[in-house]
Parts: sequence; structure tokens; C-alpha cells
Amino acid sequence: MNKRATPRLRPDGRFLLSHPAHLLAFGLGTGLSPKAPGTVGTLLGYVLFALLLPFSATIQWLVLLGGFLLGIWACDRTGRALGVADYGGIVWDEVVAFAAVLYFVPLHWFWWLLAFGLFRLFDIIKPFPIRQVDAAVKGGLGVMLDDVLAAVYSVAVLLVLQEVWRG
Repeated sequence: MNKRATPRLRPDGRFLLSHPAHLLAFGLGTGLSPKAPGTVGTLLGYVLFALLLPFSATIQWLVLLGGFLLGIWACDRTGRALGVADYGGIVWDEVVAFAAVLYFVPLHWFWWLLAFGLFRLFDIIKPFPIRQVDAAVKGGLGVMLDDVLAAVYSVAVLLVLQEVWRG
């Protein structure tokens, strides 16, 4: 199954509703965006983060871990249905990974915007070893893992910038 081939079918609302995995993998429909579905899906990460704010840190991280594990299954199943392992409309990986990034920045629009830009940058350019992991790890785990690594890069830069800002 090719990671970037043309899908067997054109995903639409009917496809999303045909199986819960498809609805989740497509970020509740955000992945159907005709332009920049990964960017639109990343925006859903703000919503997930906001929904989790009232809960304890333990619950928040358990939900994100659960979202990651569920995403492995959903992205794998959806990729197989499409015949494309990492189809551009599969955005649950962005949703979960970006929501996690937001836990490492202050609750301020500037830091949220910077986090968004850095996450999208690292997700798109895939610096070492993200590109290698993306090529080597197959299925739903591969789909989810490259965005987790983009999140790690984003958090590292954001933490350094926060220290510089304070210093």
C-alpha cells in the first residue's frame, strides 16, 4: 500500500459515516477540506485541548494517549480502505499531536499561534529523523508517529523560546 498514491475512492461525507474509524481519522470531517486538510485538521487540536482543560492533567494525558492509540487503529483502517496509508485527509494524527503541543505553552494567543506555526512547519518539512520514520514505519503507527515527532520538535523549540523570553 503506497503512502502517497491516488485513493481507490474519493472520500466524502458518506465515506466518513460508513465507519467510525473513517470519521475519526478524518478529524470529524476536517480532513475533507479541499485546501490544506492537515492545517484544517490541526485547528481541531485547539478544540480537543480546550475540551480537556477542565480535567486533571492525568485525565488529559490519558485521553491524549487513548486518542493516539485509537488513532493508530482508525488511521490504519482508513488508509487500508482508501488504498493509501497516509492520505492527506487523514488528520487525526495532527489533531492529537498538536493538542499535546499546547500543553507546553502559556495560555496566550501569541504562544498558541507560534505553536501552530512550528508544528505545521515540522510536520510539513519532516526534518531528520521524522522523514526516515515516516518512510520506515508502516500503517496507522507510522501515520501517528511522524506527527508525534513533529510535536516533540515543536515543544523543544517552544521551551527554548520560553526560556529566552523569560531570560
